[in-house]
Amino acid sequence: MAKLPYVNRDDLSEDKRHVYDRIAETRGSVDHIFRLLLNSPDAAEVATSVGEYIRYRSPLDPTVREISILSVARELDCEYEWAQHEPIARRDGVSDHTIESIRSGRAPMGIPAKDGVYVQGVKELVRGGSLSEPTFKAIEHLLGPSQTLDYLVLVGYYSMLARIMATLEIELDEGLEAGLSEL
Repeated sequence: MAKLPYVNRDDLSEDKRHVYDRIAETRGSVDHIFRLLLNSPDAAEVATSVGEYIRYRSPLDPTVREISILSVARELDCEYEWAQHEPIARRDGVSDHTIESIRSGRAPMGIPAKDGVYVQGVKELVRGGSLSEPTFKAIEHLLGPSQTLDYLVLVGYYSMLARIMATLEIELDEGLEAGLSEL
């Protein structure tokens, strides 16, 4: 059981239901993480607007996005994030080999260098809070300034969610399967 309640639409005041409705509209459902965030509707509105940008409006290539999200999930042992995004990564063209390499912790070793730089960047950001100069230059070379910033926002956003989920002991949504604990 999560440490805070999962908020339903009817639990919200009339003037805050638009936050729930926006999440449902943009994502197709209101999963556990968003129902937890809705304990503070104003914070949920701000946080989900960042996530909405990263997932649906950022020009980041979907494979870059999903490799990076899976890497955050692996680094922070976030089963929920992994379970949500592994199927999306497969759908968006991330190879089984790359997914398995990230899951096992071997990546960036053994995956294409272009993909590996994003994994390495996540490791550096999560472990040390910054990118080394060579990693930064490689990412900026591949993405350019604007998408480099989007990459940094993505890593920060999914790191924030992973830490919230760990603290609140979120359960997987129905139908999701654990993928990290298989190691």
